[in-house]
Amino acid sequence: MKQKKIPMRKCTGCGEMKPKRELVRVVKAPDRKDENGEVLEKGGVSLDLSGKKPGRGAYVCNNVQCLKKAIKAKRFERAFSCAVPDEMYDSMLEEMKRGE
Repeated sequence: MKQKKIPMRKCTGCGEMKPKRELVRVVKAPDRKDENGEVLEKGGVSLDLSGKKPGRGAYVCNNVQCLKKAIKAKRFERAFSCAVPDEMYDSMLEEMKRGE
């Protein structure tokens, strides 16, 4: 019997390749635009514990140390090509602490 392929992703904090199900997705929501294509509202960055939110994703291990490492090295800002406010980082840390 053929074995199913397990999708692997790289943690933005520690840089290790791990199975996708072991990691938590961090997502940048798409920008809201009007009918002319002008940006009305920028998409925010948040944790996606369900893995179903729309937008660009980056992955991090399910522990606070990896998340802090990724924040310190500004890896989410590089992955999403935008500035991430400190309030979003604080809310992500709180949500990760509750999820552990």
